[in-house]
Amino acid sequence: MSAISPFALAVVFPVLMAGIAAPAFAQESTSERQTYGPRLEGFDYPFRTEIFNIPDQRPGAQQGLEMAFMDIAAENPNGRTVVLLHGKNFCGATWEGTINSLTQAGYRVIAPDQIGFCKSSKPEAYQFSFHQLAQNTKALLEQRGIDRATVVGHSMGGMLATRFALMYPEATQQLVLVNPIGLEDWKAKGVPYQTIEAAFAGEKKTTFDSIKTYQQKFYYSGDWKPEYDKWVAMGAGMYRGEGGDQVAWNQALTSDMVFTQPVVHEFGQVKAPTLLMIGMTDRTAPGANRAPDEIASTLGDYTQLGKQAAEAIPNARLVEFEDLGHSPQIQAPDRFHKALLEGLKEG
Repeated sequence: MSAISPFALAVVFPVLMAGIAAPAFAQESTSERQTYGPRLEGFDYPFRTEIFNIPDQRPGAQQGLEMAFMDIAAENPNGRTVVLLHGKNFCGATWEGTINSLTQAGYRVIAPDQIGFCKSSKPEAYQFSFHQLAQNTKALLEQRGIDRATVVGHSMGGMLATRFALMYPEATQQLVLVNPIGLEDWKAKGVPYQTIEAAFAGEKKTTFDSIKTYQQKFYYSGDWKPEYDKWVAMGAGMYRGEGGDQVAWNQALTSDMVFTQPVVHEFGQVKAPTLLMIGMTDRTAPGANRAPDEIASTLGDYTQLGKQAAEAIPNARLVEFEDLGHSPQIQAPDRFHKALLEGLKEG
């Protein structure tokens, strides 16, 4: 979600975490010690994963890339499909509760892991762009026989979902943005650029504690529940495993994509009915740690960003959660899913 992963910020930039003390542990828990492969080998997803083959961008490449995804049938189908797009520090599995709510309500759900993330391929060389990831996602939907779908994006997935809706308006029945990043153009506001090499160095310092500290502050409004540890361990385990450098490198590459490819300037071109779901205690702002204080203090104000986005996007409706943070679907699943299902019906 930033030019240096939020996972690493608590370690590399302690000033950003001022006011939030790092968790103290008498000894490492099982979650903290857990390691996973570079494609999350060893971490079980809540539903069966399948593989969709993506062409390698390199000329003459003998083997393509693999895009992992879940395709979950509805209990009593209503004829609609929802595509769930994860954030930069998330995976398809993080949508577990949302998948259950949607399928119980009659929706078929497709939840991919984008190339470079989670159970999908981690290429050494790849020109990451939201256009490319949107095209990969569209190809997956076509392969599954889906012509039109509701596209839901969280965090970085909100930027991707917006790009998908802009590229494929005829295939986007409804657009849902859950605390998306990219509601402001950080570089235009004065956040300095960071090289990929520097981002990679920061990613390599990611730990269980740095992830937990960051998530507690931004994702969960300063609170913490034991069930959140699962998602911390998921991310930390990949960095801690033998393929940690491979994971960190892909995270650095995608950080550059997030910073240099804003979608906010094109909100007026979105044609799909749009539902904005905003946890208002969120202050996520990629690169704010690199900006001067007078600039950093103005960034990531979701109390205003959600309203501004709702005004900029035609046919948009805003749902605000005053006491929730960056991940309302995990922090308060019952409230969030009730609002989501109501919004899907209206859409």
